Amino acid sequence: MNRYLRFVAVMIFICVVPAPGQVAQEKKQTSNSGSTFSRSFLPSDSHQGKEDWTALSIDRSGLDPSSITGVVFGKSERPEFTSEVVRVQWRSGDPIDLYVVRPQGVAKPPVILFLYDYLSDTDRFRNEAWCREVVKHGFAAVGFVSALTGQRYHGRPMTEWFISEMQEALGTSTHDVQMIINYLASRGDVDTAKVGMLGENSGGTIAILAAAADPRIAFVDAINPWGDWPDWLKESRVIPEEERADYLRPEFLQKLAMLEPVKYLPQLSPGRIRIEQVASDPMTPPDVQAKIAASASTPGVVVHYSDVRTQIHVWMTQNWWLKEKLQPSATPPATAEVNHDKQTSGQ
Repeated sequence: MNRYLRFVAVMIFICVVPAPGQVAQEKKQTSNSGSTFSRSFLPSDSHQGKEDWTALSIDRSGLDPSSITGVVFGKSERPEFTSEVVRVQWRSGDPIDLYVVRPQGVAKPPVILFLYDYLSDTDRFRNEAWCREVVKHGFAAVGFVSALTGQRYHGRPMTEWFISEMQEALGTSTHDVQMIINYLASRGDVDTAKVGMLGENSGGTIAILAAAADPRIAFVDAINPWGDWPDWLKESRVIPEEERADYLRPEFLQKLAMLEPVKYLPQLSPGRIRIEQVASDPMTPPDVQAKIAASASTPGVVVHYSDVRTQIHVWMTQNWWLKEKLQPSATPPATAEVNHDKQTSGQ
């Protein structure tokens, strides 16, 4: 099994990236994991075609933007932050656990959404060190998982997983981001006029799609986003070899045509997105990374790292991009200088 150091926000985690023959086991682990709350769900009916996954905007998705329910399951107070677990729902059989972390003493702080890849769960959002870091300098953070992930994987046969149902997983999650912003706006305790979003791998793809649909998402930091579907599905090591031919069929690719980040990246205005790519990332092959980078609206928005060690070093010393964008007047902490100009596109 290949091991690939991934990082989340400014916290670094060691995660396992499955080799092709081991994805089925990862699916089982993902389906059996989840939040700490007991769940007795009705099977999800979102896969029965009632929601238009080809429409990025919730206004055309078939969802009712006002049909949001939310119940606070837990709340904790710390000197630096308040953390809440809120179960929200707008789709039958598919409740979502939101982890809402707000800095103490800040009225309506700017907010950053965190969405990691399809193998991720919610444990990191309960980590006090993660919470303390994300609220530094007066920011709120909201963490959640995508469709068919963690606590949202249930009521399905094991043959159905994030990749086999990619149209649903990406389309549903793109709608969810917008509904989450609606929910946060209804609370009134964070600033949703300009929202930041950090997405990793599949989460980076969803962040790009959501930003193309919703102007409230002012800035996106996409880390190793997936895309260029025909080549990604052909070459990515995420795909089990025994299943790859199924995902290269024209009918499968056609379902993803309207969910292609390469199509939407040129529509995002300069300065609105940063793409971070690690050359050694096993999920997205180099030629696919190059096509994603080339589709960005302007040069200089793609940061290249030769390996994970370099990426981690930069993140630990200089990663303030989203916070600077959301609150330009903020003063970042003093950090060591890191020269990575040669790794930045256009330089």
